[in-house]
Amino acid sequence: MPSDFHEVRFPLDVALRGSGGPVRRTEIVTLASGREHRNSRWADSRRRYDAGLGIRTLDALHAVLGFFEERRGRLYGFRYRDRVDHRSDPPSRTPTPTDQRIGTGDGTTRVFGLTKTYGSGPEAYRRTIAKPVAGSVRVAVNGVEVAARTVSVNPATGQLTFAVDAVPPVGAAVTAGFEFDVPVRFDTDELTVDLAAFTAGEVPRIPLIEIVP
Repeated sequence: MPSDFHEVRFPLDVALRGSGGPVRRTEIVTLASGREHRNSRWADSRRRYDAGLGIRTLDALHAVLGFFEERRGRLYGFRYRDRVDHRSDPPSRTPTPTDQRIGTGDGTTRVFGLTKTYGSGPEAYRRTIAKPVAGSVRVAVNGVEVAARTVSVNPATGQLTFAVDAVPPVGAAVTAGFEFDVPVRFDTDELTVDLAAFTAGEVPRIPLIEIVP
């Protein structure tokens, strides 16, 4: 993640009303026979959101305005909570240390990156998780949860590092459970505030786009 990123989260009370999700880019060529050739232009999906506000008090709008100005519009990235997809398991469940397989031990590798897998078949999609929530990550080796002191987690990169005396052995399944945010930036340099009343207003659109790690 580039240095022009602020490790702060977009206001949760605003994110609760947001909309959006993953976007992919597929190129489709239709032949004279009517058959199609399809090709994925992106290896990974990229999420887009609209965090537009409904009617709010002027103080609430002022807080969003302040967040936008501090990020300098599109210049600095920040964290965003996707209510549908912010855990290693479904949003209604508490993460467990065996939720996601993130690697296999070889007796020497100490650093593993957090990932989340979507689907269970041969075409399952594996997504890199770069912004775990600090304190939420639980890790297991061969199904046994490891003590927090034996593994450190970098919440700014999603990498976890095992202590020298706790390296996963050859063939051991390394798994993890966690909560995470999506790294995003504003997809506009202009924030339009509509004053609907003397003491209230709204920001109809606040477009956000994921920063691919």
